[in-house]
Amino acid sequence: MTRKTKYTNEPLGSLQVVPDFLPPPEELVLKEERVKVTMALSQASVDFFKREAARHHTSYQAMIRRLLDLYAAQHTGRSRRR
Repeated sequence: MTRKTKYTNEPLGSLQVVPDFLPPPEELVLKEERVKVTMALSQASVDFFKREAARHHTSYQAMIRRLLDLYAAQHTGRSRRR
């Protein structure tokens, strides 16, 4: 059961303005060097990634890229942050 919030016109007490502490948008974008490749994948694999990407509202290519990055990191012994 959800309770509805009832707002009143009461004083809020002592308030303080907080300076903007968030980084600018350009610092939020993680840029990694990428290399374009062409490869043939099975139709079943592409269909799977497209389906899952649609379910999670993301790009199927990004999902495949992330999978390959994780696989490579696992087998080279280095950890990947994200």
